[in-house]
Amino acid sequence: MWITNTKINYPLKNTIDRNNALPYAVYDPGEDKYLLFNQNDSGLKVSKELVITNPAANSPSVTFIKKSGIAIDLGLVNTNATPSEINKQSKKLLSYIAMFFMVVYGVSQMVSGRIYDKIGTRKGFTFSVIIWALADMATSFAVGIGSLCSFRVLLGLGEAGPWPGVVKSNAEWFPVKERAFAQGFFGAGGSIGSLLSPVIISVLYMSFGWKNTFIVVGSLGLLWLIPWLIFNKKPPEEHPWITEEEKAHILQGREIRENNTLSDTGMSWGQLLRKKNSYAVIFGRFFLDPVWWMFVTWLPIYLSEVFKLDIKQIAFSAWVPYVGAAIGAISGGWFSGFIIKRTKSVNTARKIAVVIGACITLPAMIAAAYATTALSAVIIMSFILGGFQFSIVNIQTLASDFHSGKTVGSLAGLGGFAAVLGTIISYFLVPYITNNGNWFLFFAMGAILVPMSVISVLIFNTNKPKIIEPAG
Repeated sequence: MWITNTKINYPLKNTIDRNNALPYAVYDPGEDKYLLFNQNDSGLKVSKELVITNPAANSPSVTFIKKSGIAIDLGLVNTNATPSEINKQSKKLLSYIAMFFMVVYGVSQMVSGRIYDKIGTRKGFTFSVIIWALADMATSFAVGIGSLCSFRVLLGLGEAGPWPGVVKSNAEWFPVKERAFAQGFFGAGGSIGSLLSPVIISVLYMSFGWKNTFIVVGSLGLLWLIPWLIFNKKPPEEHPWITEEEKAHILQGREIRENNTLSDTGMSWGQLLRKKNSYAVIFGRFFLDPVWWMFVTWLPIYLSEVFKLDIKQIAFSAWVPYVGAAIGAISGGWFSGFIIKRTKSVNTARKIAVVIGACITLPAMIAAAYATTALSAVIIMSFILGGFQFSIVNIQTLASDFHSGKTVGSLAGLGGFAAVLGTIISYFLVPYITNNGNWFLFFAMGAILVPMSVISVLIFNTNKPKIIEPAG
């Protein structure tokens, strides 16, 4: 909803004629512009950059690309500037707003991990979601750049918590060989949300405007709390709805039994940063997570700027990459569990899964740089995000491979903070590397980040390869 294109078709006439059926357009060669005539309109002059010509022999026409959205409604960009200048202004502003969001998001990931370790996942999720929902709804009251940034900061504060929180929750509820699969379902849920949101948000925006859209979307968070509080009554040791067999399966399979015994005593950030394994999570996410946020934030802008898609066309194309993301999340989690069963090696399974995901993402990232149509671009991007999720669910799970109890959320939070730091750097760079409307360097940056993440996981994950299944 930041900057949207709306396409309006005008039959093209040779001369101005008030008796012609309205609307219609006339080309003015003197000014090299088009005059667009609507009912009770003397003619709107627009540059050739704002129209798409349709030179059909029998009925030639031009399609006017009208720009609107939050940035224009709040007067944050100069609407009298050229379309290319509007694109430059809007991308820089969006990157700054996104960086404000990500700074708080990163700090919140780190702090939320510690908070979740102390108060538990039930209260932690409740706290985070309430902040997120209220901040989302409050965005409808934004009147300028200051208030918009403030509400996005609050959104980042609430949105970050569930990411380290779910790693901790999975460590509580799943044996080690099932955790990546569970993490995959969480990732798939996010991907399905991203799949649905272009269509739902576009329909809401076109029907009710962006202010009411924020209210509707934010209210979904409060509705989510109802089943969360009902189902997540107690931890598995005390939950009244699970059988003794299920309870034994969860509790006996919680910890990896290797050369060292995992302790439930919480470690400080300093202690974690002195452990080499921690950097498999920290650097693995620092390099890889920006790939996800590059597409979540910039995909609609890319489709709008490069392929001139309007909001309706974006709604029915931007969802395609997230189909691949959902498949990648579930299959990546399942695959590492499959390898663990065969090899009894958590370390080997995680590394193989991360490498396979990168082998899917990297060639697709290169191919996307040369996409010539919007359809081919979004299909290729489905492989990018599918490979990303295949890898990332396993990197996220490493925190619960290395530790248990009160340390899982803390390490997951450190990884989340590192991921945000990498994302902020990419946000800063995107407006400059796409300044001329050429997005080649955007994809080149992604192609560099992927192998850097893999190398980090392979170097720093020194966990012993063998595990011993718990008795019983």
